[in-house]
Amino acid sequence: DSGLRFHYVAAGERGKPLMLLLHGFPEFWYSWRHQLREFKSEYRVVALDLRGYGETDAPSHKENYKLDCLITDIKDILESLGYNKCVLVGHDWGGMIAWLVAICFPEMVTKLIVVNFPHPSVFTEYILRHPSQLIKSGYYFFFQMPWFPEFMFTVNDFKVLKSLFTSQATGIGRKGCRLTAEDIEAYLYVFSQPGALTGPINHYRNIFSCLPLQHHEVTMPTLLLWGERDAFMEVEMAEMTRIYVKNHFRLTILSEASHWLQQDQPDIVNKLIWTFLKEEPTRKR
Repeated sequence: DSGLRFHYVAAGERGKPLMLLLHGFPEFWYSWRHQLREFKSEYRVVALDLRGYGETDAPSHKENYKLDCLITDIKDILESLGYNKCVLVGHDWGGMIAWLVAICFPEMVTKLIVVNFPHPSVFTEYILRHPSQLIKSGYYFFFQMPWFPEFMFTVNDFKVLKSLFTSQATGIGRKGCRLTAEDIEAYLYVFSQPGALTGPINHYRNIFSCLPLQHHEVTMPTLLLWGERDAFMEVEMAEMTRIYVKNHFRLTILSEASHWLQQDQPDIVNKLIWTFLKEEPTRKR
C-alpha cells in the first residue's frame, strides 16, 4: 500500500511455511545469511531489506519511518508474498519491529523469535530507571540530529561502521565467527552508496513519537535469544520481558556472545531456533 518497492533474498520452496527475517542497524538482509541456508529445508525463508535500507526504496522524509509505517510494511509484505501468517524473526531494531507486529497483528505470527531486543515496554521502562542503559542507548539521541550522524559514519573510510562489528568493545567476540573481509566489504558496499545511511538513521528519528505503547501483550509462543556481551543492551531486560508474553516463553542467554548474535554464534542460534520451532505450540511455561 505504501507504493514502495522492497528488496528481499529468499531461500526454500514457495508454498512452504514462511519464515520472515528482519535485520537490525546497521545491517541488511545479509546478516541472516546463515539462517537463510539453515532453514530453507522446511521453510520459505525471506530476509528483507527494511524500508530505507539496501536495495529497498528509501522515502526522503523522516515521517515516512514512523513505527506504524514499519509495522504496516511487514503486514503488506506478508500479503504480497502470498501468506497470511509466518514465523517472525527479528534482531536489534528488526526485533523492535517484530515485537510490535506480534502485538498489533497477532493472527499473522505463529511463533515469534527475537534476538537481542527486549519487549519495547521493558526497554522504555528500563531505560528511564537505569542511567547505564541510557548511556548505552545514547546513539538514539545522537541520531536525532540532522545529517551529522550520517557524516560521522563515513569519516575515515567508514571506520565507525567497521569497528561496530570488529572492535573489542562492540564487535563479535573471541569465540565467535568473526566477519570475513568479504563480509565487511558487503556492509561497506551497501552503506557507502549515496544517501544509504539516511533511511536507516531515520528509523530512529521517529522513536520518541511512538513510545510508550498502548498495547503490550504478546500472545504467541516466543523465543528470546540474547548475547550476554551485548555492548548496547543490558541483559537484565531479557528476563523482564517474560511478564509481557502470555504464552510459552523461552529465554536463552549465551554468555560469550555479542550483540550480533546470529552472525556471532550461527550454529548455536540455529539449533536453538530449531528446538523452539519443533516444540508443541500449546505448551506454556
